[in-house]
Amino acid sequence: MNISLHHFLIVSAILFSIGVFGLFWGRKSVISVLMAIELMLLSVNLNFLSFSAYSGDLAGHVFTLFILTVAAAEAAIGLAILVVYYRNRHSIDLEDVSMMSG
Repeated sequence: MNISLHHFLIVSAILFSIGVFGLFWGRKSVISVLMAIELMLLSVNLNFLSFSAYSGDLAGHVFTLFILTVAAAEAAIGLAILVVYYRNRHSIDLEDVSMMSG
């Protein structure tokens, strides 16, 4: 059995749709929203890598490295903001975040 580009694209579409569903379903928890965003970024990375391997070009690998770097920075900054917010409010619900002013 040969795994083709079509199979990778199907897996990537499933991962992306799970991420979108996680965004709408997990609106109350900041952690679930961050996890859904990470899942969507990983599905985009899978698309880049699949097309890069299929075409024989390394540009997809370079874009994937940049996306992984941005995703790591996003996760670190998001979790740091989450820790500071939890120390001040003792809650991480997204409904309470809308009450912030600054």
